[in-house]
Amino acid sequence: MRMMKKFAAVLMLLTLAVSVCHAEIIPPYGEGQIGLTSVVLCEELTVREGPGASCKAVETLPYGAHPIVMKVENGWAYIALGDGVDDVPPGWVNTDYLAIDPAWYRTAGTTAVYAWNDVNAPKVALLDKDTVLPILKDDGDWLVVSLRGASGWIRKTASDKYSETQLKKHKTRNTGNRRQLCRRFVLCPGTAKPCK
Repeated sequence: MRMMKKFAAVLMLLTLAVSVCHAEIIPPYGEGQIGLTSVVLCEELTVREGPGASCKAVETLPYGAHPIVMKVENGWAYIALGDGVDDVPPGWVNTDYLAIDPAWYRTAGTTAVYAWNDVNAPKVALLDKDTVLPILKDDGDWLVVSLRGASGWIRKTASDKYSETQLKKHKTRNTGNRRQLCRRFVLCPGTAKPCK
């Protein structure tokens, strides 16, 4: 009888250990054939003919769009979106509203997002399983993620810290100008107005 209780206890612990959800930190994709993948961080990002706010607007990109950054000059990125005839024409966007080649956070279960890096802080979002968000900053035990024109803090789990070694390996492979592009993360101001 005693042996059965021990066996049941061990079986229960193993079941719990296997069923624990682990989130995933996905390393940046790195440079593709024509540039670096990026993600739009604000509600609408204006694509312009040239690198300046006074240049003619040609298109707007919605939050979450993934333009390819081909080059960056003085706070402006020359981008392309898609590869077909009907796609957005290449143009320039303000880099303040992009995360260029970010790492990504994929939730494994319901995940709380906090207003700042404290579990007693107000929760600003509750994410569903398999939600994928760009990481704007890695701050020790916490990650800052993009939340549709705003940002929030997610506390790392033990498995997040383990997968962080993948990110460190990626960072050491990025050198020169490419490393500068990969590490440029700027938070988007929380406004409902189109980005410039």
